Amino acid sequence: MNLPETVTINDVMLRDGLQLEDKILSVDEKNDLAIRLIEANVKTLEVGSFVHPKLVEQMSNTGELFDRLKKYEAMNLITLIPNLKGAQRAANHGVSQLNFVFSASNTHNLQNVRQTTEESLLHFETIKDFCDEHNIKLDVSIATSFGCPFEGEVAEERIHFIVKRIIDRKPNTLTLADTIGVANPKQVYQLTSSIINLYPNERFNLHFHDTRGMGLANILAGIKAGVRSFDTSLGGLGGCPFAPGATGNVCTEDVVHMLHSMGIDTGINLDDLITTSAILRDILGHELSSSVLKAGKYNRKYPIPQ
Repeated sequence: MNLPETVTINDVMLRDGLQLEDKILSVDEKNDLAIRLIEANVKTLEVGSFVHPKLVEQMSNTGELFDRLKKYEAMNLITLIPNLKGAQRAANHGVSQLNFVFSASNTHNLQNVRQTTEESLLHFETIKDFCDEHNIKLDVSIATSFGCPFEGEVAEERIHFIVKRIIDRKPNTLTLADTIGVANPKQVYQLTSSIINLYPNERFNLHFHDTRGMGLANILAGIKAGVRSFDTSLGGLGGCPFAPGATGNVCTEDVVHMLHSMGIDTGINLDDLITTSAILRDILGHELSSSVLKAGKYNRKYPIPQ
C-alpha cells in the first residue's frame, strides 16, 4: 500500500463534539481541554461556532473561549459560521480562520440554516467577499456529501457542481462531510479521487462520523484517494442537531493510533491525547466511544516516537 509520510488531524471536539451534549461546558473547562490538545501538538482546532445561542447553547461562549486561546499564534484556530452575521461576530473577536458550512441536500440545508443550497451558495459569495476584505481565511464544508437523512443518496454530479462553484472562489480548504455516517470506503474513494483529479492543486479535507462503524475505513479510503487532512473529535464525540441519528465523529485518538501504527506521522502525542480523553470523559460524566481509551494503545515499539 502506498502511504503518505504525514497526515494532518483537525480536532473538532470543542465544536462538533460538544454541540449535542446535555452538559454545557464552562469556558474554563473548554479552555483547559483546548490547552491540553495544544500541548499534545494538535495543530488545528475547531474551537466553537458563532451561531445563535438559542439554537446551539453549547456554543454560546465561543467568543470568550477564542479570546483566551488566540494568544497561541502558531495554532490554526477555526470557528464555524452559518451566515454573514456569524462571520461579522467572529471578526469582532479577531478570528482569522472561519468554516462556512452548508448542505448539498436542500432538505437538510433548510432544516439546518433555513435556506436552500442555492441560497447558501449565494451567501457564500457574500461571506467570501467579507473575508477577503478582512484578511480572514475561509474554509468551506459541504455537509451531507455522502448521503442525507431526509433525501437519501446525494448524486455525485450534484457534489461536483457545488464543488466547482466553491473552488472558483478559491477557498482556503474544502471539506466533504459525511454528516450522518453513511459513507462507505468505495464511495469515498470514487468521489474524492474524482474531485482531486479535477482540482489537484486545491486543499481538501474529509469529515466522517463513525455512526455505523466505518469511520476508520473511510479515512483509509480518503488517504488512498489522495486526501491528507481529516476532521476528528476527541473521544469520538459529536453529531448534528438537525440530522436524526447522526452520532459520533470518528475518534481522534483512534485515528492517531491507527496512523502511527501504520508509520504515518501526525505530529501528535498519543499518550497526551488518551490522558485528555479521560479528562473529557470525567467532565461529561459518561463513557466515550474511544476504543483506545478503553483498551489502551498497542504496546509495541511504534515506528514514530511517542
